[in-house]
Amino acid sequence: MTKTAVRVRRGQGSVGKRPKTVPNLAEKLQMRRLARISAVLQRAEESGLRAEKDGRIAGRVSADLIKKAKARTGLTSDTELVEFALANVALEDNFAETFRKTRGTVDPTLKLGF
Repeated sequence: MTKTAVRVRRGQGSVGKRPKTVPNLAEKLQMRRLARISAVLQRAEESGLRAEKDGRIAGRVSADLIKKAKARTGLTSDTELVEFALANVALEDNFAETFRKTRGTVDPTLKLGF
């Protein structure tokens, strides 16, 4: 019996198909950040926190802080950045704190089914 070597080329689709592009890590992270920002602002909208824009806030902060926050979030306007930051704080669910408080409170005799 003769062995025949077979070489398989991966990623070579049929003729006429464009190669699939895979976003790099930086693009994936930016997509996640934008999705998170969108989700926070959507929750704020649904909670009525963005209904009226009748408040004003002013303060002096480091220009480097603003630049870094805008770069990290992808937001370009100061108003959007402040609105996102405030919504993020206002809608925080305190999961970590609640999780710590409930540690060890589950009945050890509870059958979980596995």
